Amino acid sequence: MPLVAQSDLPAFEYLRNEGHTILSPEHAQRQDIRELHIGLLNMMPDAALRATERQFIRLVGACNQVVQLCIHPFSVASEGRSAEARAYLRQHYESFDDLRREGLDALIVTGANPASEDITGEAFWDPLIDVVDWAQENVCSILCSCLATHAMLKQYSGIERRRRSQKRWGVYSHRVTEPEHPLVRNVNTRFDSPRSHVFEVTDEQVLEAGGRILASSDSVGFHLATSADGFGFVFFQGHPEYDIDSLLKEYKREVQRWAEGERADFPPHPEHYFSPAAIDILDRHREHALTAREAGRPVPEVPEAEVVPHLDNTWTDTGKAIFNNWLGLVYQLTDRDRQTPFPSGSRPIL
Repeated sequence: MPLVAQSDLPAFEYLRNEGHTILSPEHAQRQDIRELHIGLLNMMPDAALRATERQFIRLVGACNQVVQLCIHPFSVASEGRSAEARAYLRQHYESFDDLRREGLDALIVTGANPASEDITGEAFWDPLIDVVDWAQENVCSILCSCLATHAMLKQYSGIERRRRSQKRWGVYSHRVTEPEHPLVRNVNTRFDSPRSHVFEVTDEQVLEAGGRILASSDSVGFHLATSADGFGFVFFQGHPEYDIDSLLKEYKREVQRWAEGERADFPPHPEHYFSPAAIDILDRHREHALTAREAGRPVPEVPEAEVVPHLDNTWTDTGKAIFNNWLGLVYQLTDRDRQTPFPSGSRPIL
């Protein structure tokens, strides 16, 4: 379905070049099609800011409902951002005050890089809670990714995330556990999804707090869960938005950290992600890197361009299906003439 480019956000032109249908506001106004207004609270650091906005807008744009989708990106807590990133946010992002005044139908909250052992000590914590407190009364559903999931479970269910002894990253198989739920309707009963996190919340913690697990993995726990009402909060602990090369870029950054002495060990491969051909290329690079470092020479960069042709994307179709189901429910449960879809306590239970 069409996305409406209601601003000059570069992601719209990027997605148009990928073949997505992007309408100008003038064109959209001439069509008698209902709009949905989706807030995108992007909390990712500077290096991932633009890629993250593109990834989530792409998933939203895959919706097959007869609706025009208006994406409203905004951010909070700009401390620590570069001057370039702050200028980008001022030019392309909206203010929460404006969105609060104009209203939204639903909200997406991205993850963020953890900087504190105590999640309530993160720079974004207080403004994030302000946004979500408002959203609970004024949008029909809040979809959370990774660290945002941990933040919401902490704030509203008292669940403490747990630190793993090692980072969990890779592509893992998951199984739908509540197939009758409308969020996983027409989704493969078994599917893959990327993971990348040091902290995690377990299935048992979610269930003990009254939440619902919709898809989970025996090895890495839940991918998709909801609050007790089935729709008010939608929790992802995996990353359906990732591009085919997102984990490769993350691996490349970890190798660079090793090369610069920021980590002691050469990073292991993300699990179940690299094909045998990709592993051969990366193992050769590892030997060259170790030899170069031992000899005091510059460490060669990870040969990203050589590896990409040997990668497989086994998760995006499922991500699109879940987002399509979510937006379909948003469409059904919102009233175009009301700014507040669900006054306090009236959200339907699925």
